[in-house]
Amino acid sequence: MFLKQLNRLRRSLAFRLTLWYAGIFSISAFLAFFFFYFLVIDVLRSQVDEDLNRQLRAFAGIMQVDGLEGVRRIALQETQAGGEAARLIRLLSRFGTEFSVSDQTYWRNIGVDSEAIRRLLTEGQPVFETIGIPDTGDSLRIIYGSIGPGIIMQLGQSLAPQMRLIQAFQRLFFFTMAAVIGLAAIIGWFLARRALSGVGDIARTARRITQGDLAVRAPVSRRGDEIDQLAGNINQMLDRILELITGIREMSDNIAHDLKSPITRIRGLAEVTLTTSEQVADYEQMGASTIEECDRLLDMINTMLVISRTEAGVQELAWQSVDMAALARDAVHLFETTARDKAIQLSVAANEPQHIHGDAPMLQRMVANLLDNAIRYSAQGGKVRVGVQAGSAGGVEVTFQDNGIGIQAEDTARIFERFYRCDPSRSQTGTGLGLSLAQAVARAHGGSITVRSEPGQGSTFRVILPFNADKIGEK
Repeated sequence: MFLKQLNRLRRSLAFRLTLWYAGIFSISAFLAFFFFYFLVIDVLRSQVDEDLNRQLRAFAGIMQVDGLEGVRRIALQETQAGGEAARLIRLLSRFGTEFSVSDQTYWRNIGVDSEAIRRLLTEGQPVFETIGIPDTGDSLRIIYGSIGPGIIMQLGQSLAPQMRLIQAFQRLFFFTMAAVIGLAAIIGWFLARRALSGVGDIARTARRITQGDLAVRAPVSRRGDEIDQLAGNINQMLDRILELITGIREMSDNIAHDLKSPITRIRGLAEVTLTTSEQVADYEQMGASTIEECDRLLDMINTMLVISRTEAGVQELAWQSVDMAALARDAVHLFETTARDKAIQLSVAANEPQHIHGDAPMLQRMVANLLDNAIRYSAQGGKVRVGVQAGSAGGVEVTFQDNGIGIQAEDTARIFERFYRCDPSRSQTGTGLGLSLAQAVARAHGGSITVRSEPGQGSTFRVILPFNADKIGEK
């Protein structure tokens, strides 16, 4: 059980983030330490070099005043005062030959570097070197410098105090780093769990959704961070999915209703004809009615396919120049008989040619559907007016105005949905696809359809189409 929990913890995102945080923090701390470490060593070495250089200048001054004996006397006093392990003083000729040296009991293995003497004589500047003593583990910082004509001093100073300081700094660093890494892991784990707490809520929400609970929503805090944005987007997606599922259910019910009615009529007519009719004319009438109902079903199915293909952008459009004014006049002429049967006054205001680039058959179906819708929902003796003019923002504007029954406010937002009808009883003929097809055609041409309606006063549908919809589609 413990191993399973440990394995699950190891695979968790919070654990990986904690490792990254602690690792990056530790590497950064190590880099900062090494930078500071070498900086401290450089500062200590500079101090020792400055001290050796100062002593060398002091001996050069003594050499000028008191001569070689004065230098030897002061050198002896210096070694006695500092201790043999703290200082080395040696006088050399310009050839590196030793002729005076302090007590070398501690520094007996320290020789003379001929290369350092050569550099001193060549460059004329003091030469520094560091020598380690394997037996004692101590180190000596040495300077070679000229204190008089033909006289070179080898002056050395023990680095033991500096090494003790560095070792203490190293011990302090390792203890501090252990504490810092532990603290970084704790803080990293806390920050990771806090930052990912919203992700856990989203994961639990997703599990409930997979179990079929589409009403659940991811919690959103007030921080406004990326997790909240993700949760908000997921909630919007769920709202959209629920809306689509509801629409699919409603559309399925509508399709079932619209398919059931003609199929029931076909079956009823066939059953009655087969059981009661003996005349050939009755069977001919049944065949004609069956064909008519099948044509209605095929028209509905084909219209659904056209809407789906057009909305998906896979419907191939034959782009050409289309005069929307002429197209509207032809549509009005085609529907004059239908309007006359209801004593509807049908008029068109489309005198000036208004050309756009579009698919003529698709635009004809759009105009025919909108005009048929206006006539169908106008009362006996009503008025329907079609207008075509240049749009205020460019393109062409086509309006369909009637004084019919109008549309309720709650229905206005849904009238372009497939199979949606403002008449729940479906007493009016039609499939509820006309406005959906009109909107799909308008959008395929880069345009839009809007409606303004008042119950009992009538409705006005306005179609805006750009001049070059094919160019818009290419972009």
